[in-house]
Amino acid sequence: MKKRYAVVDIETTGTDPKSDRIIQFGCALIEDSEIVAHFSTDINPDQTIPNQIQTLTGITNQRIRKAPYFEDVAETISNLLEGTVFVAHNIYFDYPFLSNELERCGMPPLTSDGIDTVELAQVFMPTSPSFRLGDLAEELQLVHENPHQADSDADVTAQLLLYLETQIKKLPIITLEKIVATADQMAFQTKDYLVDCLTELQEQREPLAKELVIVHGFALKKKSVPLFSENYFGSKAYPRSRKAKEKVYQSELDFRKEQARLMNLVYDFFNKKEDKNILVEAATGIGKTLGYLLPMSYVATPEKPLVISTVSLLLQEQILNHDLPLINRLLDQPLQAVVMKSSRHYLDLDRFYQSFQKKSQQKQYTFYQMALLVWLTQTETGDFDELNMTSLKHPFWQKVAHLGPTTLNPNSPFYGVDFIHHRQKKLAQSNVIITNHSFLAQENQRKIPQLPASPYLIIDEAHHLNRVLEKVSTHQLNILAIQKGFNHLLENKVFQTWQALVKKDQQTQHSLEVFQDVLQELNEELTDLYQLFKEEFPTNDERLITKEMIDQLSLASEQVLQRVSLLYQDALTIGEQLKSYYLRYQETFSISEQAQWSDLQTLLDSLAQQQVAFELFSEQWEARYIHWFNVKRKTLYVQDLEASQLDQTSWYHRYKQILYLGGTLKIGGDRHYFAKRWGIPEAALKIISSPYDYEQQARLYLPTENISIQTSSPDQYAQYVADVVHKMADHQKRPILVLFTSHDILNRVHQRLKMPLLHEGREVLAQGIGGSREKLLKRFLLSKDAVLLGADSFWEGIDLPGEILQLLIVTRLPFENPQRIQVRARNSFLEAEGINPFFQEAVPHAALRLRQALGRLIRSETDKGVMLLLDQRFISASYGERLRKALPKELTIKQLPLEEILTETTQFLISEKNEEN
Repeated sequence: MKKRYAVVDIETTGTDPKSDRIIQFGCALIEDSEIVAHFSTDINPDQTIPNQIQTLTGITNQRIRKAPYFEDVAETISNLLEGTVFVAHNIYFDYPFLSNELERCGMPPLTSDGIDTVELAQVFMPTSPSFRLGDLAEELQLVHENPHQADSDADVTAQLLLYLETQIKKLPIITLEKIVATADQMAFQTKDYLVDCLTELQEQREPLAKELVIVHGFALKKKSVPLFSENYFGSKAYPRSRKAKEKVYQSELDFRKEQARLMNLVYDFFNKKEDKNILVEAATGIGKTLGYLLPMSYVATPEKPLVISTVSLLLQEQILNHDLPLINRLLDQPLQAVVMKSSRHYLDLDRFYQSFQKKSQQKQYTFYQMALLVWLTQTETGDFDELNMTSLKHPFWQKVAHLGPTTLNPNSPFYGVDFIHHRQKKLAQSNVIITNHSFLAQENQRKIPQLPASPYLIIDEAHHLNRVLEKVSTHQLNILAIQKGFNHLLENKVFQTWQALVKKDQQTQHSLEVFQDVLQELNEELTDLYQLFKEEFPTNDERLITKEMIDQLSLASEQVLQRVSLLYQDALTIGEQLKSYYLRYQETFSISEQAQWSDLQTLLDSLAQQQVAFELFSEQWEARYIHWFNVKRKTLYVQDLEASQLDQTSWYHRYKQILYLGGTLKIGGDRHYFAKRWGIPEAALKIISSPYDYEQQARLYLPTENISIQTSSPDQYAQYVADVVHKMADHQKRPILVLFTSHDILNRVHQRLKMPLLHEGREVLAQGIGGSREKLLKRFLLSKDAVLLGADSFWEGIDLPGEILQLLIVTRLPFENPQRIQVRARNSFLEAEGINPFFQEAVPHAALRLRQALGRLIRSETDKGVMLLLDQRFISASYGERLRKALPKELTIKQLPLEEILTETTQFLISEKNEEN
């Protein structure tokens, strides 16, 4: 007999089944893969509905006054659900809550089988950015008229189930079989539902889809590498004039004067070959990426590719998935691109295969396994970033992440379909290589470069480069994490497993035994090392370490340092012996043994990094290096303050010409700030004039009711900020972005704002609370009036155009905390170099961040926005004029009482709508 599915949603006064009550019940019935009936009713809970629930659902106390009590409809609901399979989006809430209510009214509790569509979506829609019902409905374009009302939610959940069923039945049988074998921990009878789907597939036995291939038990999407064709290369002249460009645009693009100027500048720089470096400042929003892709399409070849480095993985994907397809629609000679990022972003099929050899009892682990099985039928790249996971810190991702090109084994059954191997083949056929600043900076530390040498390098978002270079140059010896890893190896008999791998050679077996002893000793010596630093350099948090302090250590303490150094050398010497054994017998290893060698390789790579960090910390005492010790994290750090000197990097010399592009490369009147920081002071700066009319498009306000940031307590300051934000939210039913320089103050403001604004129907999103940066931005984009509290990365690199963002509150001037240990050390270093750290480093950096903040508001010629700055030092401090000069000179800046600011803001933003009308 065919099963009948009852897709249920309930709205309640709260989340506690014992004290809260149902206020609405909705159900959609499915038979034979069709929605055949609906039932819904409001329910009088006989208690007051909280304000936030009324705001969320739109169900008011007045509305449910005449509705039936649950006692009146309990029997109807019980009869409706009898003999059905219960389906809900998060069944762990709806099922027990409803069952509890039925029992309270004298009806039998629910005994139906159950299916959870949240879990099904997590497995069978692995690339979805969010599994909230509203977000899934938008992604799939399902009709969802009244979100958070039971009738509408139940209907959408039913549509979602039917969609998921079609996706499940499109999968290869081998994939679904493996999922079913892994699905023991799915909610209620969700696994049984998958078994039914599998049985149906097995009975029909459709042939494998032509875009798939089965390799060693995995169904994979076939990969292709189009050969680079030069049919048109060199046969067409670059379109320098407006008329020539418009001919290329073919009505796909509008001609932009500033963008056209950038195009010509890029083309001329790389063709005239007069200088190695050039800096170009071009306003965000003029189409910078297309501004360099189009001219470079007439120049770049796979033998001489254009290498593009941008600041983030997100911007890499944007170039690949948005800008390149657009430009390729216009070109006779399409650009072929490959993304280069760290190997850990890619799936290793050998290691993934090995993850199934022992059943995991950890539910999240098995969910990741099942989702990846589905994803393998969809992905050509194997890039984890396609999955939109909020975090890749779960141990599962460390287990299955790729270890890089050097670990590829030609004898593996997966070698021909390996994702890094595929990327290397694409690299050979690509004339555009898209990487990020961090990957580029790490070229300095690689024995074998992963990026090709080329005449052409464009560093986009170049104003981030020096910070990234400094960050990549920071080495750390995290004693806590190292010992945790060692203890796992020593306590879990991992070495016994490795001993079985080296059975072919007695000498290597002995080496492995010695290796285990060395790690045991190193583990003990690292404990002594930590105690040494803790006792010799006492601190509650972190402390700078100088050469003088190290020189004054006792003989016993010096011996600890020497023993740690020798043990690292011994470990790596034995590691080389083990690697040579692996290379000698590599062809004879099974997939299981390959995975065990991969774990050993991971350990050896980690030991090499630890040794570099320790040796740098122990031996590098030039002024450019700063050393510090964090007692709570049990970590030693060393950082190179001259890491941003480009001519000292290995990669800089591998590119004949480099163009540095950014929205903010001139700081106030200083055109050479960045060139000097990068050690290329002779490099010219070209400025593409901004197309924006800041006088008409933007306002900057400072309230006269100010608070002294220096003398106020954190609680007083947080209350002041929360009050201002709340008043702005009361006046403006628009999204508001609030930028902080301190996570502590951000959290305090969030605590004060969350419930009051929730009662008023405003969602408060906060960095570090409720998901990743990308997830928060997506929710903010979808909201009509959310308040987003952000720090760090929210100051820049986010695209919130038009009406999505017209209100920005900057809580204080974006100076780095001068008490931070690294800032203090950098300031001392700069002073020794004859540089004033405040006026030549701190003020320019704060000015840069302010420009970037303003850039969140105005990103097109039609944008309009108001920035509220809650720091009077912008007006009153001696350096205030320098900060003001860094902003566009046409920008209107006013200091007014807050009430007047609120009134003017309303008038300014309403005038935009009047102009449109």
